[in-house]
Amino acid sequence: MKLLAIIFSVLPAILAGDFVPQTLSIAEQDSILNVQSAKEEAACTRYRLEYENEEKLFRHSREADWFVLDSMRHTRKQLGAGLQLGKVRDAVMSPNGRYVAFAKGNNLYIHKLDFGTEVAVTKDENTDIINGIADWLYEEEFGTTALFAWSPDSKQLAFVKLDETEVPSFSWQYYLDTSYPTTDSLRYPKAGFPNAKARVCVYDVATKGIVTMQVNADDVYFPRLRWKDDNTLMVLRVNRDQMKMEVLSCNSKSTVSHLLYKEEGKDCFIDYALFDEWKWLSDGRFIVLSEQDGWRRAYLYNAQGVKQRALTAEGMDVTAVYAMDESTQTLYYQAAPTPATRHIYAVSLKNPDVRIQLSEGEGMHSARFSEDGKRMIECFHSFDTPNRYTLYKVESKKTASLKVERVIEDNAAVREAWKSHALPEPELMTIHNGNGQELEAMLLIDRSAERAKTASQKEQRPLVVMHYSGPASQRVLNRWRKKFEYALVEAGYAVLIVDVRGSDCRGRAWRNETYMSLGQKEAEDLIAAAQWAAQQPYIDGNRMAILGWSYGGYETLYTMSEKNHPFKAGIAIAPVTDWRLYDTGYTERYMRRPQVNDRGYEQASLLPRAKDLTGEVLIIHGTADDNVHVQHTMQYIEALVQADKQFEMQLYPDDNHHLRKGNNAAHMHERILRFLKKNL
Repeated sequence: MKLLAIIFSVLPAILAGDFVPQTLSIAEQDSILNVQSAKEEAACTRYRLEYENEEKLFRHSREADWFVLDSMRHTRKQLGAGLQLGKVRDAVMSPNGRYVAFAKGNNLYIHKLDFGTEVAVTKDENTDIINGIADWLYEEEFGTTALFAWSPDSKQLAFVKLDETEVPSFSWQYYLDTSYPTTDSLRYPKAGFPNAKARVCVYDVATKGIVTMQVNADDVYFPRLRWKDDNTLMVLRVNRDQMKMEVLSCNSKSTVSHLLYKEEGKDCFIDYALFDEWKWLSDGRFIVLSEQDGWRRAYLYNAQGVKQRALTAEGMDVTAVYAMDESTQTLYYQAAPTPATRHIYAVSLKNPDVRIQLSEGEGMHSARFSEDGKRMIECFHSFDTPNRYTLYKVESKKTASLKVERVIEDNAAVREAWKSHALPEPELMTIHNGNGQELEAMLLIDRSAERAKTASQKEQRPLVVMHYSGPASQRVLNRWRKKFEYALVEAGYAVLIVDVRGSDCRGRAWRNETYMSLGQKEAEDLIAAAQWAAQQPYIDGNRMAILGWSYGGYETLYTMSEKNHPFKAGIAIAPVTDWRLYDTGYTERYMRRPQVNDRGYEQASLLPRAKDLTGEVLIIHGTADDNVHVQHTMQYIEALVQADKQFEMQLYPDDNHHLRKGNNAAHMHERILRFLKKNL
């Protein structure tokens, strides 16, 4: 019998998804909100898009057989069929419902629903020129696959054109399917190397002409395009070091642009993703989410780009801006009153000193509003409550309030199934790091031994510290998450999860604690947390391990190279080992370029630290990882070998960064448990 079956039972159920709650897709939520807020609309849209036979490309991107369904003619027509394109991607219908824009390869196309015809927007034969879709870097580090957007009147299509000609390629091999290994490659800009050159274009549907916007495109990113009105395109421009963010207002006809908004950091990065939360009002005013005064706050600006006032409170990071009810001048948003929780709030633009918390119950509250702000679907979950969806009517008179219309899904069956395992829930706490700062942490431990009546039953638990530790990340959250840590608890381990310096929802200064110098402060905090745990009567300080994936794998190895670390063993999954080998978008956001921060890169590298590694180490990597290349691990193990350091290694052939191919996830978890059992 396998070790898994001998020592615990919950992991197979976790891997099988038995404790994954039913969720509502964005489309399902939109459907509910539209029906509830516009019942007078008797008929649905004539055309609908659907896809099948999906094939994954990278983290977010997919190709599939896309179809247009015509509810009037009862037909189903495949996109790209007229041009014999096969599978396509990123299909987006125009606002007027007459066109569908989509991509194939490196070009954009439009399907005209009125006539069933298709036209190529771009016709670049050079595959290094990419039109309207994200290259690998934009997809991975700027969270988007489609870099195109329809104008409100559906007469124009704006898109980003990328030229990857000067971007170096990275290649890897596949070993399993043929007698001779095959090779794949992609344009992958490593820190300090050239990025794709970008420009912003607009296609006119009627004339089929393309014009280029007059925006300075010298070594910058254009991660977002957003139309303000039929002829005004908002372009988000971020400089390469990501210390400056600008919003340009472009006239799509004249191509002339002017600067509407600018934010520049000093010894800190600017978060491009905050632009996703901006809201435009009908009178031209707009709401900006920014951390210009040290916290993520919403601000009201006039139509000319002049700041009017702050709308949300100091000392609390706003994490989403949901909706604006212009009839009552009420803004709805999500914020973090504590790092581990999220709540929904309302604030009046006329009187921003009056802010109301709408959500109740400690945990994670998120929302989706109807366009008019009159109805809301709330999703709530916490340690002991799986996703619960509730539809509310939003009443805004003198103050905002919520009235329950119905509970859409409460996932009670999932909750009861989980409770039957009688596993402990996390205990939230703060731990001092020795520098006068407190770390957010949570502990999972079976305290039955602590409550035992006889001394022989009061055994101490071995500890596994689990972490990610990357900048602006969080693991310590009061949320429904039933993952591998619970299997560790059932197997007899205590689990401590820690958010170190640089983590999110504690203000800009805390987020930038590790700026330009990754590795050292995070290691100090992880060591301090483990030392605190070792002093607790229920933890065996001589049997402690540390486990991390990706950035967490990097920080695991960094920490185990520190002289005073208390860990007997460590597991590093897909670790970065030298930031010079990782991509520009992520690395330079926090480290700037090697050309201006060579000392920071050298101090952050694991390669010269390999000689200082102590403790038993298991390194795990997929050989076809397009994100953190297996080159990281190969260079590190070469340094270990030359330093005469022993280690354990687990490779997964032809698998990527997520290690989900076939039986790989289950195999990896058992491999980790065997390693811990042997060394703790």
